[in-house]
Amino acid sequence: MFVFTEDAQKEGLASPEVEVTPPADPPTAPCPPPPEVKGQEDGGDKGDKSGQTSVSVLPGSEAVELYPAALEDYGEGEESEGELPAEFERLWRAAQETPQDFSSWTDLLQYTEQEGHMGAARRAFWAFFARYPLCYGYWKKFADMEKRAGSPRRAQEVCLQGLQAIPLSLDLWIHYISLLQETLNMNLPESTQRIRSAFESAVSAAGLEFRSDRLWEMFVDWEREQGELRAVTAVFDRVLSMPTQLYSQHYQRFKEHVESHSPRDILSTEDFLKLRSEVMRGRAAATPVMGREEVPPGEDGPPGISSANQETEEEEQKVRELLLASRQEVHQQTEVEVSKRWAFEEAIKRPYFHVKPLDRGQLRAWQNYLTWETANGDHRRVTVLHERCVIACALYEEAWIRYTRYLEQHSMDGSREVFRRACEIHLPKKPNIHLQWASFEERQGNVEGARRLLERLELAVPGLAVVRLRRAGLERRSGFTDRAESLLREAVQQSQATPLHAFYSIKLARLLLRVQRNPGKARRVLQDAIESNPENSKLHLNLLELECSADLRQNESNVLRCLARALAAPLPASARLLFSQRRLEFQEDFGHTVQSLLNAYDDHQALLQESNGKKRGAENG
Repeated sequence: MFVFTEDAQKEGLASPEVEVTPPADPPTAPCPPPPEVKGQEDGGDKGDKSGQTSVSVLPGSEAVELYPAALEDYGEGEESEGELPAEFERLWRAAQETPQDFSSWTDLLQYTEQEGHMGAARRAFWAFFARYPLCYGYWKKFADMEKRAGSPRRAQEVCLQGLQAIPLSLDLWIHYISLLQETLNMNLPESTQRIRSAFESAVSAAGLEFRSDRLWEMFVDWEREQGELRAVTAVFDRVLSMPTQLYSQHYQRFKEHVESHSPRDILSTEDFLKLRSEVMRGRAAATPVMGREEVPPGEDGPPGISSANQETEEEEQKVRELLLASRQEVHQQTEVEVSKRWAFEEAIKRPYFHVKPLDRGQLRAWQNYLTWETANGDHRRVTVLHERCVIACALYEEAWIRYTRYLEQHSMDGSREVFRRACEIHLPKKPNIHLQWASFEERQGNVEGARRLLERLELAVPGLAVVRLRRAGLERRSGFTDRAESLLREAVQQSQATPLHAFYSIKLARLLLRVQRNPGKARRVLQDAIESNPENSKLHLNLLELECSADLRQNESNVLRCLARALAAPLPASARLLFSQRRLEFQEDFGHTVQSLLNAYDDHQALLQESNGKKRGAENG
């Protein structure tokens, strides 16, 4: 059962009142150290843009630059963690003892935020992010704490680490850019370029998100504040083709932008001359050719514009009309694309990560949207939608598996990276996704990689029969039947006095009989298992199958001993009747004497009468 406050749901933060039984075990990866950025300690060269750090925001896509290696130097020194409060140690132990309990983490983080002890906060937040890196609200909280503590460089690093974990987080991008605007020294020429680069990285990573309108508007407003009207137009040109929630609002703002400024000021020279030439050609077609005043050599401007022939207000308005007409076509096409996706987007009620399980309707909404987008969208849009899905559905194996299968058609490295994120961060104890990853690596010929993955999974979740069988199957398919036998023998030994003992014994016997062609070893395995578990009818049946698979002219005695052992075992009446029927059929088909057949028949009739008598007694009470 999950209880969340309204504010926590809006911010993507869990309430401390959560009783967690999530659909998947939360990650238990070790706590990562705070990020290290080359050149940050000594301040580096503020003007040096070499060695910039980048991240691939989509699997298999080109990396997007996030930040320069040399971050701004604010004169911050390293601080030791120092002695931590006793209450923090108590809450820390609770979180470490029950890492799957989300409320223990929220209690710990809430305490560190209230106390403002940065040593405790850094230790707690980085440990939390190792398990729940998709909680964008806590990245923002941590960055704000670093900022309030007088560490703007660390605050930027926190945002950047968060963006590497969730590059589609619009809130985190906006928070990071706002932090840059508040903390950078704007008297330095590189600060403006740094903010512009951050905007470019943001729209490259998250600009296709359906609800990315606030980011685009922020980019437009910032360029306008810089007085870069042509840059404003360029941003509008990009967002007008994006099917976003507020697509119509962007077009209205673009029209206001065009009406408020001269086309000469908002368009590049090339675009302006192209539109003005169209206007002039239209006028020339409608007006007789007139002589024009000669201009001294060297003083004439480029085609379509000169100091002696500036555009009139009428011509300027015509240029505006042509500009708006061309963008109107883009807007109409965008409107069509939005209408196709509107119902799917409306069905998504929780686009952010939470430990609270999604209801079936939400899971179905994601599945329907992905099915449609895969059939109708381009690769980048499909990939972005998958990325959105595995944020909201991060604790569901099905979402990750579907994503990897899609990526296999486009990028093996991309598919492998998605497997890594799913298995190492979000679902370290969910076997199905790990088995899928191992199968993927085996298909690519990476047998050693598949072997390591299965070994690691068995260490994380010991005792799963499917994992041990998959390990043995991998070795068998790779030609290492001795390793497969060793793995199964080890499983047989470790499962003594458990129901799995018979299961593993049967699997081992089949390997020895069918693959290694060694019926003697297979027989000994089953006989040993029957001695330990004589009431297991499956063991007797498999031993009978083994004996019947040999030459019956030479193996009759072994078959009859197997049947006699089964009939003497403490098996249920139905199982004993089955083995009696098998003995009768064997004597009928392969017996050497008629007397043995008659004996088998008499025994079977006696067993039938005994069984029928028990049934009548049970019916009569």
